[in-house]
Amino acid sequence: MTRTVEEHQQAVLGLLRYSSAFADRTAEMLPLRAARGRVLAEDLRAPVSLPPFDNSQMDGYAVHHADLDGSEARRFSVAPPVPAGAKPDVLLPGSAAPIMTGAMLPEGAAAVVPIERAVPSLFPTTTQYRNSELTVELPAVEEGSFIRRAGSDVAAGSIALEAGTLLGPAQLGLVAACGLATVSVRPRFLVLLLSTGDEVQEPGTALAPGRIFDANTTLLTTALEEAGAEVQLHSIVADNPEKLREALQSIGRPVNLILSTGGISQGAYEVVKQALADSSVEFLSVSMQPGGPQAIGTINGVPFLGFPGNPVSALVSFEMFLRPALSTVTGIPGNRVCLPARLTEDVRSPENKHQVRRGLYTDRTGQGEGIGDVTLLGGPGSHLLHALAGSNALVHLPVGTGTVEAGTPVAVWLLSELRGGVQPLHPSNPNREALT
Repeated sequence: MTRTVEEHQQAVLGLLRYSSAFADRTAEMLPLRAARGRVLAEDLRAPVSLPPFDNSQMDGYAVHHADLDGSEARRFSVAPPVPAGAKPDVLLPGSAAPIMTGAMLPEGAAAVVPIERAVPSLFPTTTQYRNSELTVELPAVEEGSFIRRAGSDVAAGSIALEAGTLLGPAQLGLVAACGLATVSVRPRFLVLLLSTGDEVQEPGTALAPGRIFDANTTLLTTALEEAGAEVQLHSIVADNPEKLREALQSIGRPVNLILSTGGISQGAYEVVKQALADSSVEFLSVSMQPGGPQAIGTINGVPFLGFPGNPVSALVSFEMFLRPALSTVTGIPGNRVCLPARLTEDVRSPENKHQVRRGLYTDRTGQGEGIGDVTLLGGPGSHLLHALAGSNALVHLPVGTGTVEAGTPVAVWLLSELRGGVQPLHPSNPNREALT
C-alpha cells in the first residue's frame, strides 16, 4: 500500500485525535511558574474584578462629582494625599485629593486631573502640608476622566481565560492578577518511545563490533518534548518478535501513543513487522524520501506509529507527520515556519516522491532582497546525521519536481525558532503561498 504525504498526515492526525480520547488522563493543578507552555484544562472564571476597585489612571488630583458642573478653572482646597495601596478618606466637595497612579479613588470622587494640568504642577511636600492650608488651581474636567473603573478589564465571575488557552507570560500574569496561585492544565500528551535493533546499543558504553549507538531515542525524545509531549522511555528492544510483544504488553500506565523506530522495512529481520503481523497495524509506503516506510494502527486499542530506523528518516517522519498532528491535538503551537528560498545549486529529485532535503537557510530579506537562499547539506541519504545537525531548514521537493535549477524558489521549513513576522504554514501543503 502506498500513500501520499498528505494522506498519511491526515491518517496520523486522525490517530492522535482518537488517542486523546483514548487515554483520558486527569488534569494537573500546577503552580503558575510551572505552568508556562501548558494548556488550560477548563474555563477560568475571575474570582475578583480587575481592577478590583475604581482607581486613578494618572498621578493627579481627584475631584468631587459636585465640582464638575463648571467650564472654567477654579481653585480647590488640597485634601490629604492618596497613595497607592491605601484606603482613602471620603472626598468633600470643594476639595481635591492628590492621588497616585493605581490608588483607590476616594468616595465622592468622579474624575482625576493629571498633575501636569494643575497649578502648581507639583504635589505639595510634607513640610507644606504641615505649615499651611494649601490650595490648587485645576481646569474643568469631565466625569470619569482618567479613572479605571472596577471590572473594566475583567468582571468578577466572567471567563478570564477559555479552556484550551496556551499559557504564556501574559496569560499567567492574568491568572496571578486574579489572585490565583495555581492553575488547572491539561496533562501532557504521553508517548511511549522504544528503539529496536540488535545492532543498537546505549550511548556511554564501549561500542562492540558491528554495533551502533542509539541516536533515535535522544533525537525523538528531545523533539517530542520540544513539541510539548511527555516521553516514557523503554529500553532498546532486540530483534526478537516475542520480546517486542512482551514489551508492548508491559505498558505501565495509559499512554496516548506508542512510537517505535526501526523494524518496519522490507528486510528479512524486520522485528516490528514480525511482532505485529497479526495486529491491526498497517505497514505501508509513503511517497517520501527519506522516511518512506511507515507503520500506523493500534495495539490492544493503544494508538501506534512506527518510524524507520535511520535517524534522519525518523526525524523527517516526526517533522512531517507527528509534529503537526501534535500541534493540532494539543493546542501547543508547533508547526514550522514555511517560506520560499532560492536554491544555490541544481538538484535532482525523484519525480514519484516528495523528497525532503536538509539545508542551510540564509536570510536575505534584511539586505533588501525579498527572498532568502538555501544551500543543501549532504545528499538525500537517511544516514547523514552530521548534515542534519548542521542544517537549519528542511527543503521540500514535492512529487513531480524532477530537476530544479539553481536560483529556483523552493519551500523550506525552518528548524530554528519561529521568527517574528513569519507565519507557520499548514504542513499538509508545504508549497502553498511559499512560491507566490
